Amino acid sequence: MKIIVMKFGGTSVADINRIKNVASIIRNNFKKNKLVVVLSAMAGVTNKLIEMANEVSCDNEPTEREMDVLLSTGEQTTIALTSMAINALGGKAISLTGAQAGIVTDGEHTKARISNISPDEVHRLLDEDHIVILAGFQGSSPDGRITTLGRGGSDITAVALASSLKADRCDIYTDVDGVYSTDPNIDQTAKKIEKISYEEMLEMSSMGAKVLQTRSVELAMKNNLSLQVLSSITNLPGTMIVNEKDLIEKEVVSGVSYSDKEAKVTISGVPDIPGISAKIFGSLADNNINVDMIVQNISQDGITANLTFTIQENEMDLAKQIIEANKSSIKYTSLSTNANVSKISVIGVGMKSQSGVAQKMFQTLANKHINILAISTSEIKISVLIDKEYTHRAVKSLHIAYSLN
Repeated sequence: MKIIVMKFGGTSVADINRIKNVASIIRNNFKKNKLVVVLSAMAGVTNKLIEMANEVSCDNEPTEREMDVLLSTGEQTTIALTSMAINALGGKAISLTGAQAGIVTDGEHTKARISNISPDEVHRLLDEDHIVILAGFQGSSPDGRITTLGRGGSDITAVALASSLKADRCDIYTDVDGVYSTDPNIDQTAKKIEKISYEEMLEMSSMGAKVLQTRSVELAMKNNLSLQVLSSITNLPGTMIVNEKDLIEKEVVSGVSYSDKEAKVTISGVPDIPGISAKIFGSLADNNINVDMIVQNISQDGITANLTFTIQENEMDLAKQIIEANKSSIKYTSLSTNANVSKISVIGVGMKSQSGVAQKMFQTLANKHINILAISTSEIKISVLIDKEYTHRAVKSLHIAYSLN
């Protein structure tokens, strides 16, 4: 029989009725496949645990070690309840924590990375015809400490385990029935995509689409694992995420994504000499701040330059502090930040062989009187930075321009 890994997010197991619904879905799928099911905490539980941790810690920051011990209990509650619900339907389910399933991480608390999986126990239970219900988001350090994988960690758990088990497919159940050409909350004419490549999904995830965690898509692409995104509420086919060579027809543009959690940082009057950029971005990297779009303008005198780049909005204040602390070595004249910006991206594997995609994007935005603050490109993506107030207008107009509606 095929091994299928199923993952259910927090909204799919938000309450007892939804847990019973998930148990029914699992039970029905067990008739055809061997199943490993990865679960998130019930919706809202993780945030509630964080609130309680902050309350008992008063003005002190809770230690990351204890936060991992606390937050991992959310998933453990869900796997126990779901196993009970499956068994009540006549199934044969058994729950495992990440450590019990052999998931070993690098030991970094709150943002650990999986370093190894030893799935012997999972295989043994599958051979005994159990449905294995596994806690997502967590693992164990080499010395036995509980660690968590960060937000979206259950997706990573599911994909990593599916790869380790050499599963036939990994199904990601969410509160949406697939990947759409843009956010349906902004444009109701958005269409569900039947098949999309790893590369396109990776770009969509990194550019703001919240369907899948970026690291999980990278892992699936690395292991050539087919993913399916589908709904736990509606009984409809989802979106398959596959290797590009498995796409019969490659769309020029598959989707329009946006992120309104961006911040723009501009450093003016930077000396135009070797090593300055390395100092700036090196100091940010040392503090785990990821930089995205970068634009450098050389002044007419050839002595100084202006440097603009984007980061996540919640890291803007820290980035500003770091740059100001290094002013004596960078020797810039002024520093400005702006969190009132959004990043808009058009994505499609067909861009590799089609010209005019960028021109259409820029002309469409110009026709809507939307000014472009920065531009970045890759083989299958064009991103622009604009004022946040024009986000919806930009998404809708581009969605129409590329005939995605």
